[in-house]
Amino acid sequence: MTEPATDTPVDAPVESCVLTPHVALKRVVMLVNPLSGSVGPKAAGEAEAILQRYACQVSVVTLEPGQFDDQVQAAFDSNPDVVFVLAGDGTAGTIASRAGPDGPLVAPLPGGTMNMLPKALYGTADWKAALKVALEDGAPQSVAGGEITDGRTTQAFYCAAIFGSPALWAPAREAVRHGKLGLAWAYGRRALKRAFSGQMRFSLDGTVPRRAEALVLISPMISRAMDEASGLEAAVMNPSDAGQVFRMAAHAMIDDWRQDPAVSTRPTQLVAMRARSRIPAVVDGEPMQLRHEARVRFIRQAFRALAPTPPAAGDSV
Repeated sequence: MTEPATDTPVDAPVESCVLTPHVALKRVVMLVNPLSGSVGPKAAGEAEAILQRYACQVSVVTLEPGQFDDQVQAAFDSNPDVVFVLAGDGTAGTIASRAGPDGPLVAPLPGGTMNMLPKALYGTADWKAALKVALEDGAPQSVAGGEITDGRTTQAFYCAAIFGSPALWAPAREAVRHGKLGLAWAYGRRALKRAFSGQMRFSLDGTVPRRAEALVLISPMISRAMDEASGLEAAVMNPSDAGQVFRMAAHAMIDDWRQDPAVSTRPTQLVAMRARSRIPAVVDGEPMQLRHEARVRFIRQAFRALAPTPPAAGDSV
């Protein structure tokens, strides 16, 4: 089940490190997806070399194609105190959802592309730094989130979900962050072509349905506008023309998009949405297509993370 470290000589002295005083960590499991984002084939060995410096029982598991469910279940069946996940946002979210509020602590490390949840918890995109912070300063943290269902698919999220054609701006924003301006322009053109192609109707907490070009739901953990886990922040976006779309995109890239007059926000715990066609979405950084009707509910205690107090909220919006 474990993989031997490959970069540490057999006779080399191992520097001991002190575990967090906030929670007992006797058994640690780490799930690694070497095919995800920036993880790479050496990550499992590097992780085991780091974990061996701490006084706990360690198991590092490399996730294999076609064996994901069995490997995750085996990890949970071993009754660990914490499950570290070095993988993309989607994999980390799936494992956190499976753990739930009564399962083991989960520590999602940055191994994907956007890394929204790890950045919110640990404030870094360096998985080794996040691992060290969690092991040495981590405490049980209840993480709120949302759950989306369209009658066929159910998907949890813990940072943010964007619904509607402007969801297609997310890849453009990430391309700008990485300095890939040509790619950002291509994504932007595609998003603009789909803008205004069909508005959604949505209802917040049973209110009268309204029309919107896009709806963004943000978890309390990363929302700059909410201090307590009383609900999701719902941001309603209604640009009326291409100029407003570009203005909103500029706000999203350089400052607080709430300043845009085409955006209004409020807290909510239950959302119903409907469109004439499939609803494009970006859920914790992962693009997906929902059926023409979907619902979202707020989950006050979605899972328990091993993270410093308070979480870093390094990717707050």
